Amino acid sequence: MLIASISLMIYEHFWVKTETKLNLKRQLKLLGIGGIVALHWFFFYHSIKTSTISVALVCLSSSALFTSFLSPIFNKKKHISIVDLLIGTVIILGIILIFSFESRYTEGIIYGLFASLFATVFTILNEIEVKGLKASTIGKYEMIGGFVCISLYMLLTKAQNNYQLSISSTDLIYLLVLGTVCTALAYVMGVAVMKELSAYTVVLTTNLEPVYGIILAVIIFGKRELMTAGFYQGAAIILVSVFVYPFVKHYFNRK
Repeated sequence: MLIASISLMIYEHFWVKTETKLNLKRQLKLLGIGGIVALHWFFFYHSIKTSTISVALVCLSSSALFTSFLSPIFNKKKHISIVDLLIGTVIILGIILIFSFESRYTEGIIYGLFASLFATVFTILNEIEVKGLKASTIGKYEMIGGFVCISLYMLLTKAQNNYQLSISSTDLIYLLVLGTVCTALAYVMGVAVMKELSAYTVVLTTNLEPVYGIILAVIIFGKRELMTAGFYQGAAIILVSVFVYPFVKHYFNRK
């Protein structure tokens, strides 16, 4: 997050011609959303640590369910779509099926669901914020907020004592690529697209991650990432429901 925030500050200084000035309240709000982003990443990586990459990625698919409930609340809408509730119910069934077959990964699944919840919250909040701000400005403040929150957590819990901070030149290159391309650029593009698309649509798009993520995990890590048949059945139910949603929604809207 530190690398991402620095890269966005450099980008805004040299390439953005008009600087956006924010009042203190707006700055604190964006920093707070950055804290939520940090919570999402904390629980996501903790889910991987206590289970597998595949489990953590599938749990992220539940963000469609959380969005269907939380988006109307944050956007002050009086009703929840019946289609959203229906798809959300199917997703719950898929998660229950995974729980029943992968009980050894219960802790990881719980962490993964929390990661999904926090991802939903900051996505909805960014949908609101992006209407009046540049995506790069939002990303800059949120990355700073996330970095501060993680730093405070490590300081208060003395978590830094558990890590070796010796970084090789190769690790540094990987960190720079991760911080600039995979974090700063990807995050800003994800925020920018919400000028045109709703939070729910963005969440559905990001649900492609479990598909190629699980495939890559098996290819890279081999047997360690192979799961039971029940896991893949539950994952299939979740992913199919997510991909079918736009067509069902379009059908009911026409009706």
